[in-house]
Amino acid sequence: MLFRLLKPAIFALDSETGHRLAISGLKAMPSRGARSSLAQAGKLAVEVAGLRFPNPVGVAAGFDKDAEVPDPLLGLGFGFTEVGSITPRPQAGNPKPRLFRLVEDNAVINRMGFNNAGADAALARLKARAGRPGIVGINIGANKDSEDRIADYAEMARLMAPYASYLAVNVSSPNTPGLRALQDEAALADLIDGVIAARDKAAEGSLPPVFLKVAPDLEPSDIDAISRIAIDKKLGALIVSNTTISRPPLRSHHADETGGLSGAPLRRLALQRVRDFRTATGGAMPIVGVGGIATAQDAWERIRAGASLVQLYSAMVYEGPGLGTRIVSGLEQLMQRDGFTSIAEAVGTE
Repeated sequence: MLFRLLKPAIFALDSETGHRLAISGLKAMPSRGARSSLAQAGKLAVEVAGLRFPNPVGVAAGFDKDAEVPDPLLGLGFGFTEVGSITPRPQAGNPKPRLFRLVEDNAVINRMGFNNAGADAALARLKARAGRPGIVGINIGANKDSEDRIADYAEMARLMAPYASYLAVNVSSPNTPGLRALQDEAALADLIDGVIAARDKAAEGSLPPVFLKVAPDLEPSDIDAISRIAIDKKLGALIVSNTTISRPPLRSHHADETGGLSGAPLRRLALQRVRDFRTATGGAMPIVGVGGIATAQDAWERIRAGASLVQLYSAMVYEGPGLGTRIVSGLEQLMQRDGFTSIAEAVGTE
């Protein structure tokens, strides 16, 4: 209700200012952490990569770039959240304006360019919350001007592994020139080897699983190669998918802005990529479905297509921070309607 009242004022601001206002609002919330009753909904619990998620609905990377509000987000009822992308050194990102609401399309275009305050700033916050409940993934990236991007990812894995529920390797942002080339088979294998080796040296006790976030703009041969590597390297999951550089028909006057498109127009493509990776991996690799999820039905469709977990971000721009609780509640109803007793039982039964 509060979001509906404030939405016209928020939308009167430019998109990036509105986002910072949302982060500030979450910081001001009373601390409930991961103890939210919805976050503990046992009927929707699902296990992926050795982690037990209280429900399958998470916040995608990009919302909380600098790990400022993981606990307030968990307190809203999300089953997990993913912070970042975080790079070794601070970087300003691309020139503003770089974030655009496509209101008529329920979509967003961004060309942020991995803007973040760097590893040290995020580490200070993550160390301060160490030991608190809740699953917090850390999405790692490379600096734009890095001479050795694979070394950047390895360094981030070394720094973040002790504080991560899982590490998400982001090689699929369209806003850092050349980054998506790391999805090529040889480069990707070297990158994953470097990340895993660095993680193994850094983490004591249980090792956080490594997830890989991929683009939706892939050829069938790319999907097959990535799937082979994911299985061979024993990754924890594939996050499918990041924003798209394609442009389906759009109505907004921002439609021609460069950058990655997310939100409702991405839904069909992202759903198809979940199906493609489910087929290519033979169901042997867990999938996190992302892109265009705005309702419980969207989330359920992604689960039935092969995703064990789902994430959202752009839809919250239009529906507010209470969207996660509504999707969680709706998923339980849909699961019961279709005769399933668990999320795991429904995965891939489309």
